[in-house]
Amino acid sequence: MDWRQRNLNAVLMDFPQKIESERLYIRPCMPGDGKDVYEAVMASKTELAEWLPFARKDTALEETEEGVRKSYAKFIAREDIRLHIYRSEDGHFVGSTGFHRMNWEVPKVEIGYWADTRYSGNGYITEAVDALTQFAFTYFKAKRVEIRCDSRNTRSRRIPEKLGFALEGVLRNDGLSPDGASVRDTCIFAKIHPS
Repeated sequence: MDWRQRNLNAVLMDFPQKIESERLYIRPCMPGDGKDVYEAVMASKTELAEWLPFARKDTALEETEEGVRKSYAKFIAREDIRLHIYRSEDGHFVGSTGFHRMNWEVPKVEIGYWADTRYSGNGYITEAVDALTQFAFTYFKAKRVEIRCDSRNTRSRRIPEKLGFALEGVLRNDGLSPDGASVRDTCIFAKIHPS
């Protein structure tokens, strides 16, 4: 089936049960994943709260599970594709990623990510983003893959830089810091399909 025909109804688009890389498997979030996500956020709260508003809130396990289930509903509708990252060797949850701001007409996607800091520094997020970028180009036939991040978040910025994404611009005064105390700039990185 032609890509444009497939895109007329994205909800009918099949999605694999998992995407594998050298050390990881990445799969759609599923009901029941709340415990893994909750434990990762609790272990990483200090580091994540600086960049992500959701990490600043005190959230109960049940609320985290509810969020996972709402994300799963969006995944089914192909409105947003939240994915979870696991180590292949032992099945440990190492972070969250996904395809966001999809435009099936172009097609283009944005990749977002965060890591359980207990697994930071091992290159897992870089490996996952690389796998998802290649997946977007081959499976979605994406023409463009974007990564957006706070200009001050040097760890997050290093990932697209390592993977050869081009910094296309910086949106000045684009959003608020997670605590709402200051205005922040947003970096836009992109990789264009090589064809």
